[in-house]
Amino acid sequence: MTSSSSDLDPTIAERLKRNDAGLVPAIVQEESTGEVLMLAWMDDTALHRTLTTGRSTFFSRSRNSYWVKGEQSGNAQWVREVRLDCDGDTVLLKVHQEGPACHTGTRSCFDDRRLPAVVITPGAEGQR
Repeated sequence: MTSSSSDLDPTIAERLKRNDAGLVPAIVQEESTGEVLMLAWMDDTALHRTLTTGRSTFFSRSRNSYWVKGEQSGNAQWVREVRLDCDGDTVLLKVHQEGPACHTGTRSCFDDRRLPAVVITPGAEGQR
């Protein structure tokens, strides 16, 4: 479990609904296109660092440590806006992405694994 002691503004911290590990999912979106780039995890410290540095900072569950997007790869994310959803259980980061966002080298972590799904045209919901 990550530490709940951080410098995060208490008025923000009290709005967060964390999972049992003290984390909230963070959806990362390209600010200019709206493209969803990735999902990562944040605790209070990662959110505080993101809000105060302008760089996307996350908590790695597998390494049990913090990481700044692009610090090693050079594919930086520059924060443009941070929002908390209506339930307080998800963070949305709107960023300017430099290079690929995914560790596999693709623009988005959602590029390669499209699943087959029934698609209904608006207005045709009852017509199958």
